[in-house]
Amino acid sequence: MASLAEIRARLAAAESNKGGQSQSGGDNAIYPHWNIDEGASANVRFLPDGNGKNTFFWVERAMIKLPFAGIKGEMESKQVQVQVPCVEMWGDACPVLAEVRTWFKDKSLEDMGRKYWKKRSYIFQGFVRENPLGDDKTPENPIRRFIIGPQIFQTIKGALMDPELEELPTDLLRGLDFRITKTSKGGYADYSTSKWARKESALTESEQAAIEAHGLFDLSSFLPKKPSEAELKVIKEMFEASVDGQPYDTERWGQYYRPAGVQAPAGSKPGNDSAPAAKPTPAVAATADVDETPPFDVEESTATAPVASAKPTQKAEDILAMIRARQKQ
Repeated sequence: MASLAEIRARLAAAESNKGGQSQSGGDNAIYPHWNIDEGASANVRFLPDGNGKNTFFWVERAMIKLPFAGIKGEMESKQVQVQVPCVEMWGDACPVLAEVRTWFKDKSLEDMGRKYWKKRSYIFQGFVRENPLGDDKTPENPIRRFIIGPQIFQTIKGALMDPELEELPTDLLRGLDFRITKTSKGGYADYSTSKWARKESALTESEQAAIEAHGLFDLSSFLPKKPSEAELKVIKEMFEASVDGQPYDTERWGQYYRPAGVQAPAGSKPGNDSAPAAKPTPAVAATADVDETPPFDVEESTATAPVASAKPTQKAEDILAMIRARQKQ
């Protein structure tokens, strides 16, 4: 497990690099903090990552949401949305963001750019020590997962850089609880009053026993699978179709990425040069991305405004024409 000094060094290096740039399944292991009532708080205790190679006690996830004008072949199909992984998570160039970045040079395309920008979230694990959700039941393994948006994450990260903090907040004996408090601002959920506890506390005997019995999760195992070259081509094709206002085509893309609730076409198999379809992201995870209020910074855009109609407009057609023109160069 990394020390507090190592975490601080990595965070400081990440901030320095950023400044130099131009630019689960069906169980209830995920704790839905976004469902707590306005004015309520949940007290949680974060735990280390089970992957000892991870300096931090979280992993970062970046997803891109592609809206489609329904599903091809369905007469009364409503607009659907497909989430795909942004390969910048692995340090690779993202074919979607390569196009979208250029849109921010044109004021008239900024809204379109924000719609297709990557949505960041961070996966943690730990115990829920005070739970305001009356209908939430603690699973057999009480070590829960938390999908945290950038607003809460900045509060978490900010405290780690405080020189007065002497121990890691995840220390089993001298760690700190974190209180997630939900309010509202401008019609969006607001978590800016969330904060770390001031007093250290040890895990209880039952909490320590749970760690002994179940072990800690390797948080990277909850990230989406890295797309293959074939899947990257599919992602780019889906992106262009989405911008063009086309419906989602299950026959073309169903074996790779699908909207929630849509099954892969019968007998379909990915080509020999591609990996199996990525496991779907739990629907509740998408809700956790709605964690910020406008205006957004391009690199940290996370809030989800009501999805606009995917019906093609002249603007969308112009964008697609620009994309195709570049491909021919």
